[in-house]
Amino acid sequence: MAREAVEAMFAGSLRMTCDKKNPGGCMVVQAGLSCGEGSEAIRLELTAVREAGVNRIRERFEQAQAAGELPKTVNCGDLARYVGTVIHGLGVQAAGGATRQQLERVVEIAMRAWPA
Repeated sequence: MAREAVEAMFAGSLRMTCDKKNPGGCMVVQAGLSCGEGSEAIRLELTAVREAGVNRIRERFEQAQAAGELPKTVNCGDLARYVGTVIHGLGVQAAGGATRQQLERVVEIAMRAWPA
């Protein structure tokens, strides 16, 4: 089910970004935010990686919609962008020192937005 897949993505993001063995946050997000003028090619590549992830989520939502898991009124592209934004935001917040408990509450709020 699509909802369970999103919950699993959020849980995986929390595991990765809150693991003390990993540098804070998400490399794909953090590196893309810190690229300077000489690193434009890297910034563009990281942007493409993030966009590809959102596209894969959108495709999954389109499958879920066709299977009746999501209402026909849901814009799958918008919902995928929302999920991607939350995932990337978790990485930014983790890098800034947010605790796992704080980020878990963010995920709880994000899931309240799930379409009925």
